[in-house]
Amino acid sequence: MLNITGVSKTFNPGTVNENTVLRDVSVHLKEGDFVTLIGGNGAGKSTLLNVVAGVFNIDTGSVVIDNSDVTSLPEHKRAAVLGRVFQDPMMGTAANMGIEENLALAYRRGKPRTLKWGVTHKEKGMYRDLLERLELGLEDRLNVKVGLLSGGQRQALTLLMATLKKPKVLLLDEHTAALDPKTAVKVLEISEQLISDNNLTTLMVTHNMRDAIKHGNRLIMMHEGRIVLDINGEEKKRLTVEDLLKRFGRASGAEFSDDRALLS
Repeated sequence: MLNITGVSKTFNPGTVNENTVLRDVSVHLKEGDFVTLIGGNGAGKSTLLNVVAGVFNIDTGSVVIDNSDVTSLPEHKRAAVLGRVFQDPMMGTAANMGIEENLALAYRRGKPRTLKWGVTHKEKGMYRDLLERLELGLEDRLNVKVGLLSGGQRQALTLLMATLKKPKVLLLDEHTAALDPKTAVKVLEISEQLISDNNLTTLMVTHNMRDAIKHGNRLIMMHEGRIVLDINGEEKKRLTVEDLLKRFGRASGAEFSDDRALLS
């Protein structure tokens, strides 16, 4: 479903600020794979996500989604096949519009706009059913402006919007990092549920080692722009934070030193 092959990216080439963030990276995700992506600061994980989304052009390599080469496509044209949730709960929704209006925008993604009535009665029923599954009490607040929701409620709504049209690939960019621990756990549970229910191919960047181990069927660890570990199946289920740190040291020849990840 997602094939990243030989991708390299250097910012400010030929200057004193030259910085190579991706070095010949290749990742292949099967349909339904839920991959957690972890690494220290500057490892290249967020850049890799942005490359898939089309935010950055690449120097070498290719990005193929569902057998379609999207390497040269701009960000807005890839949006038809991608769902994305950002770290900031304020992104991904329209704060001055109601919950049902935001869901209606997501539901109409890729469809031609017409002068028909905005949100039909049938749609409202569908939105209520979907919101009810989140167990956040939002199903009875369809007309409430999204800007009045808590960070966790808003992030859960953004997840629902990103998965409403079943994207080919779902990108989660540290989408719980700005939430308190209890809310982060709830949002991750909702993420897992939506991904499982829709069999979504997912790439999730996280700084939290325990979350990277607990969620998904596959874990990829990056260091200095390269993939140093790729663990899946039963091997991943048996993994502990201590094991992961030891394996990282052996694979990279370096000590993992990201305080944020270690403390989390």
